[in-house]
Amino acid sequence: MTFPEVQAVAVIGSVAKPLWKEVPRFREFRRRGIEVWHECSDLDMALWIDSQERLGELRKVCSRALREAFEAGAGMSVPDNEVDVFLFEPRSNRYLGRLCKFNQCPKGKFDCLTPGCGAIHFNKVVPGFAPRADLLAPAEYAMLYERGVGLLRSALDLPTVEGD
Repeated sequence: MTFPEVQAVAVIGSVAKPLWKEVPRFREFRRRGIEVWHECSDLDMALWIDSQERLGELRKVCSRALREAFEAGAGMSVPDNEVDVFLFEPRSNRYLGRLCKFNQCPKGKFDCLTPGCGAIHFNKVVPGFAPRADLLAPAEYAMLYERGVGLLRSALDLPTVEGD
């Protein structure tokens, strides 16, 4: 809420949906048709943002908030290296890039060598990535915050398993 350029925040990807069972890729499970709960390996977030001028500050605030939530014991926690923040243009939903995790831009890492990466400081370009057409379909995300409306829900209130 302290960043007026942020128009909305949502959880996207597998964390935004109730957990489901699936046969994993491991041979011993696949051969026997054993289903297990889907394993969410990271947290994907969507940010609709009007300006990319303060992405460095936004990165710091995100990292600090995750650390404080962990230290406070606020339910589930996710380390900042397991969070992907996808940036979108409000109204058009045009994909802009991802919030970089490095503490400086460019950092001189292999990722920084991607053409276009760092052209806008802290906007990471992932080579060959194009968001799926249904990434922002209503069933694929859970809106948490909208500017002008406020907090809509906490991520801790999302359904946990199919049928919730």
